[in-house]
Amino acid sequence: MSVIETVVAREALDSRGNPTVQADVVLRGGARGSALAPSGASTGAREALELRDGDPARYGGRGVLAPVARVLREKAPPHAGVDPRQKEARGIIKK
Repeated sequence: MSVIETVVAREALDSRGNPTVQADVVLRGGARGSALAPSGASTGAREALELRDGDPARYGGRGVLAPVARVLREKAPPHAGVDPRQKEARGIIKK
């Protein structure tokens, strides 16, 4: 059974040059996956909220170091040892 060994998050630039959160997942056994959170132009009522640092000295206030720190502090630790194919792994992210 493959289980999550580590989750790493960092600030990265998306295809438009905007800061976004990138997460890398490493499974025991060496498989890896990586994804960037999209930052779209849509602002509907059911859209995810963007969390930005607001520091005008970094990317005009659009940096994401605080959200990255939150992922590392709150989201990454509960994933260790979880089978990524299981529903519980997806539930951790939604909390």
